[in-house]
Amino acid sequence: MFGFLKKSPKPEPHKQDATEEPDAQPATPVGPDAVVAVETIDMPVADSRPDPQAQVPVPAAAPTAPRLSWAERLKAGLSRTRQQLGGGLAGLFGRRKIDEDLLEELETTLLMADCGVEATQHLLDELRRRWKRDKLETADQLQQALAEGLLAVLSPLEQPLEITTHKPFIIMIAGINGSGKTTSIGKLAKYFQAQGKSVLLAAGDTFRAAAREQLQTWGERNNVTVIAQESGDSAAVIFDAVNAARARGIDIVLADTAGRLPTQLHLMEEIAKVRRVIAKADPSAPHEVLLVLDANIGQNALTQVKAFDAAIGVTGLVLTKLDGTAKGGVVAAIARQAPKPLRFIGVGEGIDDLQPFKAREFVDALFARAPGAGNDTRA
Repeated sequence: MFGFLKKSPKPEPHKQDATEEPDAQPATPVGPDAVVAVETIDMPVADSRPDPQAQVPVPAAAPTAPRLSWAERLKAGLSRTRQQLGGGLAGLFGRRKIDEDLLEELETTLLMADCGVEATQHLLDELRRRWKRDKLETADQLQQALAEGLLAVLSPLEQPLEITTHKPFIIMIAGINGSGKTTSIGKLAKYFQAQGKSVLLAAGDTFRAAAREQLQTWGERNNVTVIAQESGDSAAVIFDAVNAARARGIDIVLADTAGRLPTQLHLMEEIAKVRRVIAKADPSAPHEVLLVLDANIGQNALTQVKAFDAAIGVTGLVLTKLDGTAKGGVVAAIARQAPKPLRFIGVGEGIDDLQPFKAREFVDALFARAPGAGNDTRA
């Protein structure tokens, strides 16, 4: 009994400990709990550290998706035009028999895709001939006839650029500001490098602010030399670049020029001067004069082709930003009204999203059926 009574006062040390720490932790539990609280402070830190490490591989795994082929990227890039053109055709073909009313609605669809009046009339005349001659009845037959007619219109534009005729092969590149001219030069440099060619860039756009720096960035990205001057005449920069390329045994010179509007006649004369100066450096040059066109401008592209051709003798076209427009039908308008070789087309921002134009690939991508679409769209 007395031993039991001696043990009962043992809680008093706890009371004394509690009284010693009330001012430090008035609302906290007793000492053993305070030790646990310290551990819970440490634990979240220890637990939070592996969490980001566990999440790091998740975003890193996304880029491992297989790279789409050019045909797949072209199909994706032409989706807006396909919705305007191919989608409209599917709706027309899918709801009734072939008749004149259907052909008139088809005419509207082609015009809305910026095929142009002349190309649209040509395609409709060909469809009418096929309709009567081959006695077309089904939607599949009519759409196939239209695809074949468009292929016939675009095929003359498919003329690959031959760069082995001269060394250095000098390419003069022109276009209005905002057409994607300087960016296209960087992509072309990468394209030619992939063919085993050495490339030199001439920063001839001395008019636009930061144009030289933009081209130098592309040069660094592709490990390509850029000939530039802090200030000076565009023609002088390109003249120096041609001489430097000849001295270094460079295969291809890509000469940037200042952006010009076709309505600015005095500025168009300046770009014509650049062409003449290039000829002084190499009497056979320039060996190619590429005009870069923004597909978003639609029918205005025809005006640009005619104006630049009159000033500098355009020999080929580069059509950019086809992925951002529903006006891809402008290619047909160019084929009928300004038939210059379409050397390259661009359907994205990637460095390899600028590729040689191939009429069959283009038409196939334009009329490709949307994923998951059934046969009823052509029934």
